Amino acid sequence: MRAVLYGIPNCDTVKKARTWLDEHGVAYDFHDFKKAGVNDALIGTWLAQVPLATLLNRKGTTWRKLTPEQQAAAADESVARTLMIENPSLIKRPVLVADGKVSVGFTPDSYASRF
Repeated sequence: MRAVLYGIPNCDTVKKARTWLDEHGVAYDFHDFKKAGVNDALIGTWLAQVPLATLLNRKGTTWRKLTPEQQAAAADESVARTLMIENPSLIKRPVLVADGKVSVGFTPDSYASRF
């Protein structure tokens, strides 16, 4: 099964991850979640392996544009899932699924240990 890299093409971290995968000959499919979207089932599979605090991007401009009430409500997983579906930029990037394992973010060392 091929790896799947989820993210946004113009994100610098996603670009670095794609470059690393390409340079190391790792076959993968890219899923642009701004264009193709994400659904509750997909986010649920990620959250089965990574905590909400890891998956939810609280540092970006999309997070800062949420109301304080929305930000507070995002502590509830079901609310956070809905927010991530409506605003995929609230998902930390990239999300990599390979061999049934999910990881969030990119460092050369973390990818080297996986592949």
